[in-house]
Order: sequence, then C-alpha cells, then structure tokens
Amino acid sequence: MFKFAYRMQQTEMFKFLRLVRDWLLAPIYKKQDTLHDYLVRTQWTQSVSATKNPLSRFGAKYFSQTDEDGITLEIVKRLGIANGTFVELGVGDGLENNTLILLAMGWRGFWIGGEDLCFNHKLNPQRFAFLKAFVTLENVIPLMRQGFEKLAIITADVISIDLDGNDYYFVNDILESGVSPKLFIVEYNAKFPPPIKWTIDYDANHLWDHSDYSGASLQLLSDLLSCFSYTLLCCNAATGANAFFVRDEYLSYFPEAPKNIDDIFVPANYQLFKQGHRPSPKTIERMLSMGGSSCGGAAPVIAEKQVRQYVD
Repeated sequence: MFKFAYRMQQTEMFKFLRLVRDWLLAPIYKKQDTLHDYLVRTQWTQSVSATKNPLSRFGAKYFSQTDEDGITLEIVKRLGIANGTFVELGVGDGLENNTLILLAMGWRGFWIGGEDLCFNHKLNPQRFAFLKAFVTLENVIPLMRQGFEKLAIITADVISIDLDGNDYYFVNDILESGVSPKLFIVEYNAKFPPPIKWTIDYDANHLWDHSDYSGASLQLLSDLLSCFSYTLLCCNAATGANAFFVRDEYLSYFPEAPKNIDDIFVPANYQLFKQGHRPSPKTIERMLSMGGSSCGGAAPVIAEKQVRQYVD
C-alpha cells in the first residue's frame, strides 16, 4: 500500500514538472514558430525573385499548400474557363489542396484519396463528390469514371495529382484512357534536375515514408506528357513541388513561357518543411536499375509510345 501511494505521488509530481516545463518553454516554442514563418516567407520571396519564368511569379497561397493557387488562377483565366470542372487525386484531409480554390469559384468536381476528409463533403452532391480509395493502376480509371458519373460530366478541365509515389504511372493511364484536361498539375520530385529521367518503380502498395523515394523527375514527366500533346509551362517557385502542363493547342495564350526546361525547373526547397525527404537507399537503387539520366530503360511507357508512333 505504501509503495502504491509513493508511486502515485511520483506520477503526480512528474505531471506537475511537465506542466511547469511546458509553461516555461511556451514562449520559446512560439518564437521558434514565428521565426520559421518568417524564414518561409523570406525564402518564398527570394525564390520568386530568382525565377526565370514570369508565369511562376503569379504564385499565391489561398488554399493550396504553398503558392500553387495563384498560378492555377492565372492559367484558367487565360484559358477562359468560367465554370469548369476539376479532379484531384491525393487530397489528404482536404484542407490544403490545389483545387479548393476552384471549388470556391463555383466549379464542380471530385476528389479521390485514401484518407477521411475533415469536413462534411456530402452537403452539395451536385457540385462535389469524394471517393475514398487507395489508388492503384487497377482502379484509377474505374474511380475516374465513377466520379464522372456522379457529377454527370464526361471530362475535367483541370486535373491535379499528388499521390507521393506512383504518379507517373497514373498520369499515363489517365491520358491513355482519353481523359485530356486543359490543365494538368502534377507533383514532381525536385531532387532530380533536368535532364535526369527518374521515377520510382511501380508498387501498388507504395506508401510515402517521408524520404526522397517518391514520384518522378520533371524531365520524365515532361517527356511523358509531350507524347499526349502537352507542354510544360511552369513550376511553383515557392517550393519546387508542382508542375503545370497545358494542351499544346493553348500555348499561344502563354507566350512568355520559357522553351528551355532548365529555365522552368524549380529545385526543391525542402528546408521550408520541418520533416520529410530524407535520402533513401531505394532512390539510388532505382537510379541503377533505370540506367542513369539517359532515357534508356528509364521510361518504358515513353519507349512503347515512341515505337507505336514509328510503326503508325
């Protein structure tokens, strides 16, 4: 009995000491957060000033994770889309997404993601739908069709994809299925500058482990989308995470877009985040299996398309 009372007393003492510690350190934690926010804003300003691409300077954050919203708004404005449709794959809990700004503008669309949304997404089923599913090559097209059916639409003006892994393969399948948005926003792995062609090996069970083993390089994505008559316009200057592609027929609306991918590429600004993107041995192993920065065996999808083009 005495030992039990003594342990209880120790537990209460430890709780009290933790409260005192947290109270004493609270001002320091607050200053750290304030300093981090200041450094983020400073880095964003410097990145925008340094970019060679005028389109990247339209970046602004409203609902997106960083400055993607401003670029999206400028592009859809030039495309002349008033009340369009959107699809987004990979949406987290729904609070920071590339297409939220479009929903706010009155657009219609649907999301696909493996997590529960933190808001009631069933309030207006005529305008918005959410399909909870872990996306694979086996279900990505059936899920897209299901979303189109729910909203009674046949395609989307804007598609955004950020699944932290098999994105390259999903982009290919979506375009192969005949879906051709005017604007395609794709997350890229900014650790690999042009002309490096790299992507993770397809794995239906892939989950991002916060390492640099994720997604695909900008060059490889650009080569893939060019096979479907898309051209890379810009990357978001703040963090170097999302690439914006438009169908070739709309290129005349963006005369200032650089022709050289080196002038479009934005390197990774991972230091803006408090965690993530640590080096992974799998990343290097994949480099070896893909044969380096030349296309070679790095892009089987692109290679197959080029063969078909020559045959046709």
